[in-house]
Amino acid sequence: MAVYDPRDRQTLAVELAGAFLSGPWTAESVAEAGAGALDRWPSWMSALGLHVVSTYRVAPLDRRWELIGVIDAFLAAHPVPSGEPEPPGIIRWLPPRRRPPLRHDWPIAAIASTAGLARELELSDGQLAWLADVRGLERTVADERLRNYRYAAVPRRSGVPRVIEAPKARLKEIQRWVLHEILDHVTPHAAAHGFTRRRSVLTHAAVHAGQPAVLRLDLADFFASVPARRVFGIFRTLGYQRAVAHALTGLTTNTVPETVWRHVHDRTDRGLIGARFTLGRQLATPHLPQGAPTSPALGNLAAFRLDRRLAGLAAALDLRYSRYADDLTFSGPARLGRERAALEGLVAQIAREEGFRVNPDKTALHPAAGRQRVCGVVVNAHPNVARDEYDRLRAILHNAQRHGPDSQNREDVADFAAHLRGRIAWVAQVNPARGEKLRRRFDRIDWGPAPPP
Repeated sequence: MAVYDPRDRQTLAVELAGAFLSGPWTAESVAEAGAGALDRWPSWMSALGLHVVSTYRVAPLDRRWELIGVIDAFLAAHPVPSGEPEPPGIIRWLPPRRRPPLRHDWPIAAIASTAGLARELELSDGQLAWLADVRGLERTVADERLRNYRYAAVPRRSGVPRVIEAPKARLKEIQRWVLHEILDHVTPHAAAHGFTRRRSVLTHAAVHAGQPAVLRLDLADFFASVPARRVFGIFRTLGYQRAVAHALTGLTTNTVPETVWRHVHDRTDRGLIGARFTLGRQLATPHLPQGAPTSPALGNLAAFRLDRRLAGLAAALDLRYSRYADDLTFSGPARLGRERAALEGLVAQIAREEGFRVNPDKTALHPAAGRQRVCGVVVNAHPNVARDEYDRLRAILHNAQRHGPDSQNREDVADFAAHLRGRIAWVAQVNPARGEKLRRRFDRIDWGPAPPP
């Protein structure tokens, strides 16, 4: 158990006092208003609401600084649980009279209130509050049946395991509605090629085809790096009222339960203490969950300023820049090799200022003399599949035709035919001529009495 740093307490007290005095003076309303100014519902919020309403029978509108002192004293006297290592983030917003609505022609869903949002989603007010997790219960609930997400840890070759946060069916359906009715209509920066209509791995790779040097950098824990306050800012920028933006933020962000993280923590190499601490802190506060349908689109919008600044940097240096999710790629003249260190330093600085971190272990420079790959696509002359990968797949199809498909299914894939069709489709997407050759080989395989469609 610990208490917040005095400076954090003072900042929270100032913001909470303003939020408390903006609405009805009841314990529940005060707590709701306070939580609406933060990126999560802290464990002490309900008790604080009851405390200030008990201290002042009516709202102390003319004694705001006195109320700030009462809040600060309360926070100083109430240790926080170990599951809340950091104070909640403050969601700053300007009153409507000082913040003119954004003018845009995006055909996004019109939602005037949380009641209207609940009707659109065919939910009761209570169901909306539960799925949006306005009280941050996901972090502390131990019973998996009471959670809105399922979790899995995926090992990585190096680094802390990746935590997948997969929303359960109802929440996933709602997130798809938010994606299709709101986020799909908002265009990200032109440099963003991942999870965007009419852009793909191929368009990302094509930007850098035929360049003398290609520099690739990686953003560490991309989705976990986007906090709820930034998501709230996106929905506010789209023109939604504060309460609606707060609900949409709750529906599209998550906190990983302590018990889940403890399991991942125990399985992590002891040499990764720093990376483990950073990721654990990000997952302990509301963030974009890796596994939610809305996270890629929101991640692109959250990285808009990052893309704009890096695109400007590239233009100033006569380089090309594009991003596919967490993959940042620059390309240009051979001098890029000599200027690599300076460029990497600038990119890392800009990323930090925009709330992201560059993973130095995954930075690589590819000169034209060697194989240049961007997201698995070879770009030395034009986007293409690596020759050795094509040859391996062709050999598998040849042997499957001669000796039967079971002889080649060495990893015991459940649907080997679908697995091969997927690999062939990827080749065909990059190189249609090679893809057609592989399809003809696939069609000559004897799959037994029930050939795949």
